[in-house]
Amino acid sequence: MLIEAGFDVAFECPAATPMILQLSTHPSRDADLLTPDRIVSDPFLPMRSYLDLFGNRVTRVEVPSGLVMFSNRFVIQDSGEPDETPPDVRTTPIADLPDETLLFLLPSRYCDSDKLADFAWSQFGKLSGALCVQAICDFVHAKIRFSYPDASPTRCAGDSMHEGVGVCRDFAHLAIALCRCMNIPARYCTGYLGDIGVPIDINPMDFSAWFEVFLAGRWYTKDARHNHPRIGRIVMGRGRDAADVAMSTAFGVANLVRFEVVTQEQVEHG
Repeated sequence: MLIEAGFDVAFECPAATPMILQLSTHPSRDADLLTPDRIVSDPFLPMRSYLDLFGNRVTRVEVPSGLVMFSNRFVIQDSGEPDETPPDVRTTPIADLPDETLLFLLPSRYCDSDKLADFAWSQFGKLSGALCVQAICDFVHAKIRFSYPDASPTRCAGDSMHEGVGVCRDFAHLAIALCRCMNIPARYCTGYLGDIGVPIDINPMDFSAWFEVFLAGRWYTKDARHNHPRIGRIVMGRGRDAADVAMSTAFGVANLVRFEVVTQEQVEHG
C-alpha cells in the first residue's frame, strides 16, 4: 500500500523566534519512504535536523518576524496490515525488563501515574499482561468523550479521569499512566493516521496520538481512542508523553494561524 502524507503549518511571529519542529517521520520508517520527507518553508529559511534522546528527528530553525509556512508532502510504502495484536502473555517481571524500558514505568509530565496507582490496582489488579492492557484500553475508551473544543494543552491523565473529555492525546496519556501503574512499560507516540479501511471521520484530519506497550520482549501498538487495530499508521515521534514530541516549540511567541494535515491511500496506476 502507498500512502501520501504531509502538512501545511503556518505561524505568525511578532519578533524573531527560534523554534524546534518535530514534524518528520521517525527514522525507523526511513526505508519505507518512496519520496523525500523534507520540510520546506515559505519564505526560505535555513534548517538543520538532529536526533533527540528518544531517537526522534527534530528540526531547528530561526524564524524571523512575520508569517512563515512550513510544508511537506511525501509518499511512503506501508504493509497495509492492521496493528498487530499482542499475544496473550503475562506482564514481564520488572527484574526481566530491558534497562531502556524502565524509563517508561515512571510518572511523567502528562502521565501522573503516581496519582492513579490505587485506582489502577483496584480496577485492574487481577489482570496481567495483554489482558490488562486491553482492559485499560476498554476503560479509557469508555471514560473519555472525544471533543476538539475541549482540548487543553495542560490536561494530564489525572485530569482526564475527572473531566471525562479530551482529544487523542488525552486517551493516550490516561492509558499510558494506568499501564505504568500496573508495571507495564508504556510510551507515547504521535504520527499520521488516515481514515484508511474505516469510515471517514467527521472531525478534521489531524496528527494522531496513540501508545505502545512492552510485552513479550517487544513493543506493541495500542490505541485507546479508536480501540481497534488500524491500518496505515506512520509514526513521527515517541517519548514519555506529549511533552517529548510536541509538534512545535517556540522560544518566544509563534501564533498558529494554519494547520492542515493530509494522510490518504494513494491509488497505484499501471
